[in-house]
Amino acid sequence: MKIGIGSDSNGIAYRDDLLKFVNELGHEAEVVLLQENEDYPDVAVALGKKILNQEFDRGILICGTGIGMAIAANKVPGIRAANITDAYSAERAELSNHAQIITFGQQVLGFNLVKELVKINLGETFVDGRSTPKIERIMTYEKELKNITVSGIN
Repeated sequence: MKIGIGSDSNGIAYRDDLLKFVNELGHEAEVVLLQENEDYPDVAVALGKKILNQEFDRGILICGTGIGMAIAANKVPGIRAANITDAYSAERAELSNHAQIITFGQQVLGFNLVKELVKINLGETFVDGRSTPKIERIMTYEKELKNITVSGIN
């Protein structure tokens, strides 16, 4: 698989080490870098677009907590991103949710744990089954709700 890896300034150390690790697992990994010191929304959206354009099969994003990256990546229509903190979630992000992007927090998870979670996730392959209708429903909601204007939220 071809894997895109991106981070903001809070995830650079993990990003660079994960690049080596993912390549060692036998995948083709590449850093998504628009310019130095990108903010997480820019990197997350850029990687999401590259996945939709089939430049990458999956993606890994790292920021301080992983939360901001997941929120931003999920704004790209058609992308499903999951913030991963444990082995079961790493597995289910692919098997139940067919998430194209996984996110991590460099400030909240140790690197050895992140490597194990990446290995678990990249070792799984989504198969159509009982989760398929749920994913399709999510995508239907995404299409229905994309033109709603939200006001009063700061």
